[in-house]
Amino acid sequence: SQTTRGIWMARCVGIEPCTLVMDLEGTDGRERGEDDTTFEKQSALFALAISDIVLINMWCHDIGREQAANKPLLKTVFQVMMRLFSPRKTTMLFVIRDKTKTPLENLEPVLREDIQKIWDSVPKPDAHKETPLSEFFIVEVVALSSFEEKEEQFKEQVANLRQRFYHSIAPGGLAGDRRGVVPASGFSFSAQEIWKIIKENKDLDLPAHKVMVATVRCEEIANEKYDLFATNKDWCELEEAVQSGPISGFGKKLNSLITTCLSEYDAEANYFDEGVRSAKQKQLQEKLFQLVQPTFQIALGHIRSGILDKFKEAFDKALNGGEGFSSAANKCIEFYMAQFDEGCADVVIEIANWDTSKGREKLQREIDAHVASVRASKMSELVSSYEEKLKEALSAPVETLLDGANSDTWPSIRKLLNRETQSAVSGFSVELIRFDVDEQQKKSMIVSLEDYAKGVIEAKAREEAGRVLISMKDRFMTLFSHDSDSMPRIWTGKEDVRAITKSARSSCLKLLSVMAVIRLDDGDDIYDIEKTLIVALADSSSSYAKDKSTMAVEPLASSTWDQVPPSKTLITPVQCKSLWRQFKMETEYSVSQAISAQEANNRSRHWLPPPWAIVALLILGFNEFMTLLRNPLYLGVIFVGYLLIKALWAQLDITGEFRHGALPGIISLSSKFVPTIMNLIRKLAEEGHGRHAAKVPAGRVTSSSASSSVTSSGNGAEYTSSSKYE
Repeated sequence: SQTTRGIWMARCVGIEPCTLVMDLEGTDGRERGEDDTTFEKQSALFALAISDIVLINMWCHDIGREQAANKPLLKTVFQVMMRLFSPRKTTMLFVIRDKTKTPLENLEPVLREDIQKIWDSVPKPDAHKETPLSEFFIVEVVALSSFEEKEEQFKEQVANLRQRFYHSIAPGGLAGDRRGVVPASGFSFSAQEIWKIIKENKDLDLPAHKVMVATVRCEEIANEKYDLFATNKDWCELEEAVQSGPISGFGKKLNSLITTCLSEYDAEANYFDEGVRSAKQKQLQEKLFQLVQPTFQIALGHIRSGILDKFKEAFDKALNGGEGFSSAANKCIEFYMAQFDEGCADVVIEIANWDTSKGREKLQREIDAHVASVRASKMSELVSSYEEKLKEALSAPVETLLDGANSDTWPSIRKLLNRETQSAVSGFSVELIRFDVDEQQKKSMIVSLEDYAKGVIEAKAREEAGRVLISMKDRFMTLFSHDSDSMPRIWTGKEDVRAITKSARSSCLKLLSVMAVIRLDDGDDIYDIEKTLIVALADSSSSYAKDKSTMAVEPLASSTWDQVPPSKTLITPVQCKSLWRQFKMETEYSVSQAISAQEANNRSRHWLPPPWAIVALLILGFNEFMTLLRNPLYLGVIFVGYLLIKALWAQLDITGEFRHGALPGIISLSSKFVPTIMNLIRKLAEEGHGRHAAKVPAGRVTSSSASSSVTSSGNGAEYTSSSKYE
């Protein structure tokens, strides 16, 4: 039976300094019954509030048990103590009774862990939200053997424990860290006030034993039903089947399984405390919901993904059928969102009453994202098609206009740009109506299309500017080498090479001035690049060039044109000067060739000596002329010499050789003279040999030649042969 009633106090005999000991009732005595445990909690809190050291007896085999280890009691006491009193460092000395063979090193961590869990689980006031257990208590653990089985060992262990209470308040002692110490003269009053506070506190009215039993048993039943549900065959099959696709009647099937599980719990826990039973049922229901929710989300995801796929297919089909974009999008969205709502009704678990609005919102976002993606793709295709049309309509004409650059080139390009851009913008605006584009975005896209058109022209202009030197040389050769009828020019000597060169170079300078700057705006015509180039680069005979000497600064000694922004500059002044210098160097040869051709032509027409030389020749050569008349043989020699010279003249083509100048003609004739003489001698030898062979009678022709030929004449066959040694 209970040996201690109430709280007994006494002074410890033989322990220094003066130490008082309180003996409290046990926490599980039968005398007070299960409904009167308030005094137990009050006395325990009182002991913790006024004592420096609290010894708590605990049977060794009760460690780890919920009730026997005083866990609910300590939980409530901890909670109230933090609310009623400030931290004072009480030492809790757990005395493990009837220790078994289990080492203390194994028991102590379990006990400390339980105490820490109790501390962490109790609600704390704001002032102690982050206060650790060590601020209120110091936990110590000792073990005593069984008194009945090991009496001598028990007494020895008790004596050792008693020694720890000597000088317990010294540093390092059991109560060495105590705080808030009350003087001995005020102890009685302090204890009375503390007991008064504890008695008036209602939080110590803990539930009776039957409530605790109901708590334990209902939790066991709930765990059992949860485990049975988790291993239920129908649930496992349903969970596995939903992984591969949607299941018809999913919500009803799962709702039936959960309802059955809760009904079985109610049947077994019917006779326990109603409040505990309902609370544990709610916990079981929450655990079941947590178990099935991932599967529910998967089923809902199948519905959502299936509806999204069907929407995409129907939307693409409507667009391919020629239906307007906005109309097709609105119709498909309305229809398939309704389909999703129907699918959700089949998946929803009635007892859970989960909200599917988030799934609906996610589907709506995915559909909107797909519509936006398709709109962006279609609009991108539309923009690309119109950009391609503009590029095709502008590139070739602009290239042609720049190739034939003149004063009307840039006005013509601007006219072409405005015409093609207006045409493209008109068609583009009509197409945008199908996409429900707001006015601001529409304006932005039209401006972008117009900028693209300008970009095409600028790109083509920069491309042509990069090959302007080639274009200038081509234009020069065309104008210099062809006449006004586009016929190749023959330099007969009557042409004014200087004037032709000047005209061709002026045209090339015009080309350079046109290519130097982009002029896509009407106000860009004020850029007088041509005048600057003429002043700086034209021949000194021009009126502009005469003003060049009066200028203080070289007009082309700059990297920018006057009043021209860098973005519109294609060729800088310095580059123009360099290009013109290179152009003149590469075209000088053609001009010099033309002049040489004229000189050669003039020499070929005036190969006879002048008249005065002829008269002098007749007068001075009269005696020689008379000598020839007296001796006709000289005439024969002169005639033969004439024929020989004429043959050489024809063979050497002297007139043609001297057409390109005297020095080239002499060099060419010197290389051809000796071979031509040898050729004439060979031909004369062949003719003489042929006449000799013709006199041999037919039928007796013998020859050692390597080849022979037969020629026929009106008188009969004639045989000729040539020696292999010729």
